[in-house]
Amino acid sequence: MKISYNWLKDYIQSDVTPEVASEVLTSIGLEVESLDLVEAIPGGLKGVVVGHVVECGKHPDADRLSLTKVNVGGEELLPIVCGAPNVAAGQKVLVATIGTMLYPKGGESFQIKKGKIRGQESHGMICAEDELGLGESHAGIMILDESLMPGTPAAVALNIKSDYCIEIGLTPNRTDAISHIGVARDLNAALNNMEGIEAVNSSLKYPELKTIDFSGMQAYPVMMESANSCPRYCGVVLDNIKVAPSPEWLQERLSVIGLRPINNIVDITNYIQHECGQPLHAFDADKIKGGKVVVRNAREGETLILLDGAEKKLSVEDLIICDQSDAMCLAGIFGGLHSGVTETTTKIFLESAYFDAVSIRKSAKRHGLHTDASFRFERGCDIDKAPWALQRAMDMIVDICGASIVSKSTDHYPLTMERSVVNYNWQRTSRLIGKDIPKEKVKSILASLEIDILNENEDELSLSIPLYRTDVKREADVVEEVLRIYGFNNIDFPARLSSSLSYAPKPDPEKVQNKVADLLMSIGFSEMMSLSLTKQKYQALAAESEYKADCVVELLNPLSGDLAVMRQTLVYNGLEAISMNQNFKNTDLRLFEFGKEYRKINQKYSEENHLALFLSGRRSPESWNNGNDMVSFADLKSAVEKVLALCGITDISYQACTASFYSDAVEFFAGKTSLVKCGYISDSLLKEFDVKNPVLVADFNWAAVMKSLPKNRIQYKESDKYPAVRRDLSLLINKTVTFSEIEKIAFDSEKKLLRKVGLFDVYEGKNLEEGKKSYAVSFVLQDSDKTMTDQQVENSMKRIQQNLSDKLGATLRG
Repeated sequence: MKISYNWLKDYIQSDVTPEVASEVLTSIGLEVESLDLVEAIPGGLKGVVVGHVVECGKHPDADRLSLTKVNVGGEELLPIVCGAPNVAAGQKVLVATIGTMLYPKGGESFQIKKGKIRGQESHGMICAEDELGLGESHAGIMILDESLMPGTPAAVALNIKSDYCIEIGLTPNRTDAISHIGVARDLNAALNNMEGIEAVNSSLKYPELKTIDFSGMQAYPVMMESANSCPRYCGVVLDNIKVAPSPEWLQERLSVIGLRPINNIVDITNYIQHECGQPLHAFDADKIKGGKVVVRNAREGETLILLDGAEKKLSVEDLIICDQSDAMCLAGIFGGLHSGVTETTTKIFLESAYFDAVSIRKSAKRHGLHTDASFRFERGCDIDKAPWALQRAMDMIVDICGASIVSKSTDHYPLTMERSVVNYNWQRTSRLIGKDIPKEKVKSILASLEIDILNENEDELSLSIPLYRTDVKREADVVEEVLRIYGFNNIDFPARLSSSLSYAPKPDPEKVQNKVADLLMSIGFSEMMSLSLTKQKYQALAAESEYKADCVVELLNPLSGDLAVMRQTLVYNGLEAISMNQNFKNTDLRLFEFGKEYRKINQKYSEENHLALFLSGRRSPESWNNGNDMVSFADLKSAVEKVLALCGITDISYQACTASFYSDAVEFFAGKTSLVKCGYISDSLLKEFDVKNPVLVADFNWAAVMKSLPKNRIQYKESDKYPAVRRDLSLLINKTVTFSEIEKIAFDSEKKLLRKVGLFDVYEGKNLEEGKKSYAVSFVLQDSDKTMTDQQVENSMKRIQQNLSDKLGATLRG
């Protein structure tokens, strides 16, 4: 949610700065995610001041140039060469001083520098409208009021104010702070009551409403057929309206918070919505058939064409606003095309209502419509604010649009909603907070939040909770309100802390995970964290049985189509991150993520911990002394082995496998337990995510890794006393044979003496038979008890070579 700082100060009389306001708001639970300067004029006219032209004469070498001396409030007059035809002595003008950046309309920005023009020094620039970005005119320089003092900043002289946009990450429960007035109320409460904050004079001021004389007027007919879905409905008719662009101040207010000004009627309803949190809707009264408004549920099969031209087929559960025959609006969500305000509209019916949150939420989800109005109604508006917002809008429409009120204000409110009553026990709340907050301070905080005290005795308070606080229902909720305004940081740590011993499993999964994360970060990986919710369309990309559509865990009430199901794999999240990074020209990536995967198998839900590693781009940062080698499977395999080695899993084997995500893949095992699948992601999957570079992925079944951890990690072995012997074989084998097969056969052939098998060269190409390749393999043999004889080594190597020949058809290359 975006808040304008200047707009906020309409309601809170305080000299608090935007930076301090942001800090205070964050400390009371309205977390400020960003604070951005919004300049009405690019550059804010910094460096541009009022100047007094003291002297003006012709340039000796240019008929169209003038030599001036200008007083800009300094000790010396500035010599400025000016090309404007209307410059003259005695004028007050706008001068861009040395170092000023100018942002002219329709041109590129430039900086004012000291220079010479036709041999004459010029220490600034006397500016026209378009050169300052103030307008389109370039006929001559701007002439200002003679009363202005030289040196006055241009922004002050022209009353041009910059603003700050405060973006708040609002939590769903804080519907009271969904408007400028709501935020001002909280900020004012904190400034006046928070302990330890620097003293700031602050008071809250609500807009004043005009007294309207409804004598002799009749209320516009409104029929309520769905009171459960619409507990309160207010409306009024205004005539003699002239639809036109809004005043500049109103357009600026909306633009700062990211809204596009449309016309005065729409802009006023948007203004009220963001001022007090109450959505409004305006209907063209001349298009309401039958001269009455009906609030009812839609009939099955009824349709409505929305303002954006989309046609929606309605359900009986949808609440609509209609005339005697047709739907005009999907209540609280979206207006209809045929009853909307246009440039020819002169008479409107203005609606201010309170709609049931559940009804609005279901309709918005059903039709995939999420608007500013539905955002507020879904969370619960203030039912008491509906008539106030209506009158506030009436006042503005009369003042801005020249309208006249032609009907009495309608207010259908058959069953008054009662305030919640909560008891606040002094002793119990002090124990809950951990500190005795002075009673007068508590009462001041409650009053600033408009929580009324009904009764008071020595032990407790009886409180009346305003209806705008939909989240305050219990004593603990009130305690939280008191504590956040008083300041969480003002609760002292006790001198003594008590704790209980808790059982920690061995090995501790959290410690193992942290160690692995530290290892990966030490070798260049960055940790990523993604949502467990993902897009349903991704599930169709996988072919393995555990990823089929009938295994998907679907949400009953998804926030959007992109967050409709629980993820079945971490791979999609990683590819999304890689795609986004590549779009931002960050192509050399090493990422990892710990997370859960979710499935539904035989109507039973399951979740499984996984670790995913992602490699893409260059092996090393681009540099003159580094090659541009891309990451390879060897890099991924090395990272996998380091992770398993850190976990104490050293007795591993691997073999080629097939998996839906990969074009080439290998599966690592501890015994018969599958631990990791890793390899190159298939081109077809990369295309789905618009990833340009090859991507390597290792998917650890982390639950299986944890089960494979050795019980006793500490093992001792005496250092070898006798030398090792190495023998190399150059083997000619079929292309389908893998190194892991050679390694396994070798160890099966010589279990006692063979220590290590390595592959140090691979050749495929000329001078080899079709379908063949050459592997250069090293074998390291060692006896722990004695020095080996040549005969022992030869016998071992003969057995290994014979078995390779018998089982794989391997022959020695000449």
